[in-house]
Amino acid sequence: MKPIIIQNSKIPKYLSIFIDIWAITLYPFIICKGEMNKTTLNHEKIHLAQQRELWLVGFYPLYAFYWLKSRLFSGLTSSEAYHAIPFEKEAYAHESDEEYLNNRERFAWRNK
Repeated sequence: MKPIIIQNSKIPKYLSIFIDIWAITLYPFIICKGEMNKTTLNHEKIHLAQQRELWLVGFYPLYAFYWLKSRLFSGLTSSEAYHAIPFEKEAYAHESDEEYLNNRERFAWRNK
């Protein structure tokens, strides 16, 4: 399924409770505060793949679990906890590779 891209939205601002969100993926939507560049779009498309393979319902609780675990038990700051989430590690590691999604192994985030 092709993502529905929404740019210049206030939604990321309203969702910026713990960290400042520039773009967010809420399947099948990719929502951005401003104009999205190729790197950001690819990063968010990686999240779409993650969400699909976890049937959406698994992605969001796991995402919150990893963030809370890092905040509460590792003592990381909000931003550090965000960057420690395996989903984010995978997306940041491959956001510049436009071919990554063509060759990505399922559940690749588990190796991060």
